[in-house]
Amino acid sequence: MAPRYQPSRECHVVVLGAAQFVHNQWIESYDPTIEDSYRTQVTVDGRQIMLEILDTAGTEQFVAMRDLYMKTGQGFLLVFSITSPSSLTELSMLRDEIIRVKDDENVPIVIVGNKADLEDQRAVSRSKAFTLSQRWNAPYYEASARTRTNVDEVFIDLCRQMLRRDDLDQSNSIDDDDNIASSASSHRRSRRRRKEGGHKCIIL
Repeated sequence: MAPRYQPSRECHVVVLGAAQFVHNQWIESYDPTIEDSYRTQVTVDGRQIMLEILDTAGTEQFVAMRDLYMKTGQGFLLVFSITSPSSLTELSMLRDEIIRVKDDENVPIVIVGNKADLEDQRAVSRSKAFTLSQRWNAPYYEASARTRTNVDEVFIDLCRQMLRRDDLDQSNSIDDDDNIASSASSHRRSRRRRKEGGHKCIIL
C-alpha cells in the first residue's frame, strides 16, 4: 500500500532579539522574497513543512512593524548574544509583547543563545539562560549562525511545537463538532420520545 501523502504545511517563524540570526551562509538554498525574509522546505518527523522565516533581530527598521509581525507569526525565536547580558534582558520585554499581541500565554517559543563560537567572550552563563527557559517553559539552545551550530535544530524544535499546537487545535475543533452533532441528535431523540409518549385523547 502506497504511503499516504501529507500535504506541505506552512509555518511562519519570526526571529526577534538583539543578534541577527539568519545569515546568507546558512540560507544558501533559500529564495529571498524580501530582505531578511526567507522560505525553505524542511522535514519534521516525516512531515513536509514550508518554513517562512522573518528575521527582524538586530534590525531597527522592523521595530515600528513589530506588532504586525507578532500577529502574523505562529512561532518565535528569541535570540540573544552570549556575549551581551543586555541582549538577554531584552527578551523579557519581547516575550511580554508577544503574549500581549497574541493574547496567549502558550505561544511556541525557542530561546537561542547566539554566538556560541565566541565562548572566550561569554558574558551570559548557561545556567542563567537555562533558568529563564525553565520559567518560560521554552526550550533553550546555544547556537552559532556563523558555524551553523544548532541552527537547524532550533527551527525544527519550533516547527515541532507549532505542529503539535495545530494538531491539538484541529482535534479540539473535531471534538466540538462531534459534541454539537451529538447534542443535536440527542435533542431530536428527546423530541421523538415526547411525541410518542404524549397524552392521547380518547373519544367515547
